[in-house]
Amino acid sequence: MSGQGELALTGLPKRLVSATPTRLTTWLDCPRRYRFTYLDRPAPPKGPPWAHNSLGASVHLALASFWRLDPARRSAAAAGVLLEKAWLRDGFRDESQSSLWRARARAMVERYAERLDPRHEPLGVERTVAARTRVLALSGRVDRLDDRLRADGGRELVVVDYKTGRRPLSVLDVRSSLALALYALAVARTFRRPCVKVELHHLPSDEVVGHEHTRVPGPTPRSRRGAGRGDGGGRHGVPGRSGRRRSGSGLPGLAVTVLPVVRLRPGLPRGVGAIPAGRAMGRAR
Repeated sequence: MSGQGELALTGLPKRLVSATPTRLTTWLDCPRRYRFTYLDRPAPPKGPPWAHNSLGASVHLALASFWRLDPARRSAAAAGVLLEKAWLRDGFRDESQSSLWRARARAMVERYAERLDPRHEPLGVERTVAARTRVLALSGRVDRLDDRLRADGGRELVVVDYKTGRRPLSVLDVRSSLALALYALAVARTFRRPCVKVELHHLPSDEVVGHEHTRVPGPTPRSRRGAGRGDGGGRHGVPGRSGRRRSGSGLPGLAVTVLPVVRLRPGLPRGVGAIPAGRAMGRAR
């Protein structure tokens, strides 16, 4: 019994850190962005939307809808129509710029759909998968999960992630991707089957870059540094309510140029007197 007469509970399991690949990557790239996004409440007002995010989201929505069509209706033209329906205009300068990039995105999706086998049925589309480790409760959403036939006659699970950025991809991008490794781990735990092959499908260049892990990937040293001990208290890595590591503050990461939040005028409470959207905050060194 405690001093207040309450029954003390012992032997309870330790609290796990709930995390997604995006959340872990945000913390590793920029602790300050992590604090603004996941910890501060009320959250700082977000800045204006970005056009490249709208383009990527539109392409992902169109491809997800493509696989939900009946096989007989799956065609490049159908994929283009789905892109038109899913198009998001947020972040573009005006309707003229939005129309230009909509046409480019439609051509990109149609080229990609031409190479797809309409009879193929993915095991999952926008599928949520999850896994637990000693310190983490991981979850994430896979763009596409294939169950393919191997050359030796066996079957293998393949994680597919779509990319729409301008920069060409390499095997290093796939092999070093924390998100893809965690997706593979979560897929293996969810379906109780080995999953070691991951692919990035880069639509602008029509390239597919893949990598096969030598073992079922677990938390990497990089992710363990981010995950810490899993007590949610901000003492080792991913911060808890304090938003700080023991050894540092929430400074911008070197890989981040701007933080997508609206800056507040000094001396005013949060939400009052915000500087107009479009001026970014926290430019890194």
